[in-house]
Amino acid sequence: MEDDTRGFLILIVNTISIVLLWMMANCYLGIYFGLGFFEGSPTWKNIVYYICLIVTFYFLVKHLKKRWKL
Repeated sequence: MEDDTRGFLILIVNTISIVLLWMMANCYLGIYFGLGFFEGSPTWKNIVYYICLIVTFYFLVKHLKKRWKL
């Protein structure tokens, strides 16, 4: 396998693994601890969870854009 092709496939696998790890961590926190669900009105824990979710998503996209610059 050529080095360019191998590097591209590794980049794809790394991107998929980072995104899946981010999704699993957020699903775990949101479902297991109940932070993703509102019971009536949102509590401070729900608000902090969603703010952290948005901030980490921003940094994830920023990281992936930087990585995919060829």
